[in-house]
Amino acid sequence: MRSVLLFSLLVSLVVPAGAHHGVASLGVAGLEGPGAPVEASSSATLPAGSWLAYAKLDYAKFELKTSTRDDEGEANAFWMYGVGYGITPSLSAYLFVPFSTKRTEDNSFTTSGFADPSLMAVLGFKWDEGLRWIPRRESLDEMEDWHFTVYGGASLPLGDENVRDVNGDVDPGMSLGFGAPSFSLGLTATRQWASRVTSTVDVSTIRFTEGEYGGGPDAFSLRFGDETRVNLAGSLRVLTQADRGLRVDLNLEGNFLRLGRDELEGTGEEGTGGDMIYLVPGFRLFYGAASVGVGVKVPTWTDLNEDELQQGAEGGEDYRLLVSFSTMM
Repeated sequence: MRSVLLFSLLVSLVVPAGAHHGVASLGVAGLEGPGAPVEASSSATLPAGSWLAYAKLDYAKFELKTSTRDDEGEANAFWMYGVGYGITPSLSAYLFVPFSTKRTEDNSFTTSGFADPSLMAVLGFKWDEGLRWIPRRESLDEMEDWHFTVYGGASLPLGDENVRDVNGDVDPGMSLGFGAPSFSLGLTATRQWASRVTSTVDVSTIRFTEGEYGGGPDAFSLRFGDETRVNLAGSLRVLTQADRGLRVDLNLEGNFLRLGRDELEGTGEEGTGGDMIYLVPGFRLFYGAASVGVGVKVPTWTDLNEDELQQGAEGGEDYRLLVSFSTMM
């Protein structure tokens, strides 16, 4: 069993999400700011008093291990909806509400609905002859300073963790909720080099708590394996038309993910956990105060525990299609 997309995080956070559980990012507002990855988190905070609306699709198509039409996990679609508010230039807060659909190849078990929402906060600062808070306004030269964020948050166990299949059984990997809160913590570092190139480092972890599933005499406890992510990203500005409010960036990212074993009644579960690396080529289109990011996430190296038992898990995808939209208000 593998955990589902928990939450995505904005450029100023991130995780997205998602679903991976993690960490997704939005574009920055305006045509002169640093580039923003598609999957990793950058180090931008929201301007004080501003709102940001966000939506992201993470569509995972899994490799099938048999030629027969059976109950293998075929595809998952994770939608993430969010809103952010700039409390101060250095402090932003976010609410994320995920909607997930998970489907088996023979449609014997399909779940769809809203999952656990999450609350996040991001604290930003910069290096300018020492650590400083983010100012209300930055010049173009100041945008080339190193920028950092510390972000964290928690999910709220409001999704249905006891979705049942046609036989009445509960599979936590197909459920819409975790049955208990989870907690995230991360760090980012971003720098714009000259006017066209931006580099980003994003390190984060998600820790799950034990949830109860089933209920009654069939109740059991499960704690999903902890997640650790290290993301590296580069953005190259290839087009700017200031008179039309248009900008295009190309992106290339490398995402490392380490998953701990799930624990069923306190015992490590076979066929869970492992390490993997994804490559994510993509692009980001800016138009006025809006941004659209598109990427294809492909597993390029995996070392999964009991690999043959992890069909439909992270690391077993053919690909993931990532599409995000954000706009400042």
